[in-house]
Amino acid sequence: MRPLDRLAGLRWPAPALLAWVAGWAVWFAAAPIWPALPAWIAAAAAGIVIGWAGGNPRRRVIAGAGFPLSSWVLGAAAPLPPWVWLLAALPLFAAYPLRAWRDAPFFPTPATALQGLDAIVGRPRRIFDAGCGLGHGLAALRRLWPQAELQGIEWSAPLAWLAARRCRGTRIERGDMWQRPWAGHDLVYLFQRPESMARAWAKAVRELEPGAWLVSLEFEVPGQPPSARLDGPGRRPVWIYRIERAAPPAPRSIGAGDCR
Repeated sequence: MRPLDRLAGLRWPAPALLAWVAGWAVWFAAAPIWPALPAWIAAAAAGIVIGWAGGNPRRRVIAGAGFPLSSWVLGAAAPLPPWVWLLAALPLFAAYPLRAWRDAPFFPTPATALQGLDAIVGRPRRIFDAGCGLGHGLAALRRLWPQAELQGIEWSAPLAWLAARRCRGTRIERGDMWQRPWAGHDLVYLFQRPESMARAWAKAVRELEPGAWLVSLEFEVPGQPPSARLDGPGRRPVWIYRIERAAPPAPRSIGAGDCR
């Protein structure tokens, strides 16, 4: 098996972290002996090559851009030692720990992403945002159903705290979306990862009542035909699944959320 194939099998965000570390490792090795520009190009190329194994195009951009962006920031702030920037990154990891990245990187739900969903699913009374982040998805859902009972869950304690203050009147808890039961809700919304959709479908089929809905922004359930789909120019696809009856769960993917 080729080295990049092994990297492709790693759980996110490991490929991104390896790409960033590789870029800086090449820089520190080459800078003392090469001119600055060739050393920088070599370091950026190392990060991009390793980042290419990160999966979908968005992840490749995140992984490959790590060294160029961080080197630009450090170069623009040359008087500050590098360890200052490491300390500055610690609050980010505290607010959005690696476990949350394995569910879904932090991409907020666009304000108009769910337009038209109400015409398909009707008027659900109880709605659950699985991985609500800062509450962007909850805000989009509230625009469609102002009278519905909305709930959200978020693994990151700081994000859950901020979402609760941003989305007044909405019950938001800090916890694990996979351990928290989904039963009793008419609609479950999520904006996760391709790798977690099979697991989400299995949980929805197992816990939701027939007639309930599972709605996913951008990512579809593999092998499961949607009941409907919303898409159009300039918008992300919205995959809509109606729970019709009890069925065997989809194969469980490896991996374990946002308010995107």
